[in-house]
Amino acid sequence: MRINKINNVNNAYKVNQTDRISKLSKIKKEKDSLAISDIAKELQIAKKAVQDAPDIRQDKVNDIKKRIQSGSYNVSAREVADKIVDSYFDKRG
Repeated sequence: MRINKINNVNNAYKVNQTDRISKLSKIKKEKDSLAISDIAKELQIAKKAVQDAPDIRQDKVNDIKKRIQSGSYNVSAREVADKIVDSYFDKRG
């Protein structure tokens, strides 16, 4: 068993490292750039608009409250059932 041969293996790796470094130094260095497509820009605007919109449409809430208090807000059981069924199947979809 010859231990001296380990040094020869290490030397072989050193040659590869210097080759790799010299190749890297020859590569032309360019600055990174980023281009955002028009569609992505439009999606960002739409997302911002949705985020800025209130979760509760207070004008609708106030209208329904007023109609409930005056007794003019009537919803049929059929309409409620239809909405429940639609909501159930939309979530399973």
